[in-house]
Amino acid sequence: KYRAQLLEPSKSSAAKGEGFDVMKSGDARVALIGFPSVGKSTFLSLMTSTASEAASYEFTTLTCIPGVIEYKGANIQLLDLPGIIEGAAQGWGGCHLAGLTLTGPNVPCPRRALLEKELESVGIRLNKSKPNIYFKPKKGGGISFNSTVTLTQCSEKLVQLILHEYKIFNAEVLFREDCSPDEFIDVIVGNRVYMPCLYVYNKIDQISMEEVDRLARRPHSVVISCGMKLNLDYLLEKLWEYLALTCIYTKKRGQRPDFTDAIILRKGASVEHVCHRIHRSLASQFKYALVWGTSTKYSPQRVGLTHMMEHEDVIQIVKK
Repeated sequence: KYRAQLLEPSKSSAAKGEGFDVMKSGDARVALIGFPSVGKSTFLSLMTSTASEAASYEFTTLTCIPGVIEYKGANIQLLDLPGIIEGAAQGWGGCHLAGLTLTGPNVPCPRRALLEKELESVGIRLNKSKPNIYFKPKKGGGISFNSTVTLTQCSEKLVQLILHEYKIFNAEVLFREDCSPDEFIDVIVGNRVYMPCLYVYNKIDQISMEEVDRLARRPHSVVISCGMKLNLDYLLEKLWEYLALTCIYTKKRGQRPDFTDAIILRKGASVEHVCHRIHRSLASQFKYALVWGTSTKYSPQRVGLTHMMEHEDVIQIVKK
């Protein structure tokens, strides 16, 4: 709790700078976050049709510049954010993925940790899932504590101390996994954002092959060179994987499937999600659907609204 108070800016500090808000567009959003002069603007100009000013001096980009990547029929909105310096993290959200673009030759591990610390201070958790802890404040009855697993990092006494620090004296707590005290505090606060992150190391043409190999083997990492256009295709594949997008194709009765205009959804989407994407009233008129693809036992298979779709399935919807 005290660490969070130290990390958060004080209310009596100087006036806040001008923020920015970018209208959502496309099927997903990716934010480019990194230190100044690491190639974020160059990457945006290279991957999209947007021209973002790029120069060899720091802080060329002073506001958020959006662009759109067209890949596998999906429009992925790319946000070029101003360079981060220590202590300059500000609140931002609404993205499906946080992309950290770092320079290859001059990036020791502490600088990557610094970026993570800056984002963590504003409640963003990278490449982590929400702790599996049930927490519900009550009006009375004291603190009810239980766990379905053996806890090695938290105890009932520690949980009670943490709750008392937050002025919570009546609550129901159930640990379904072995979580740390910090993760339990995240559940209490309830405003944390959990999102995937891909660390992109730029300018690999300036370092040795041994160093490139070492960086490429780090978890959640991709090495590229915007100057020489190296490994950009693989980066797009990883972006698609981390965004967890799927393409669904539609088919009219008696006609061939339309492979030119795909419906882009997140993984785990059902037939009902497809109906809502086509038209908001289609689900209420739904009778059944015929699906071709890897999600079915045979093709075509007659399915209902709860059937889970998979990548590149073809669907034909029959109305009542």
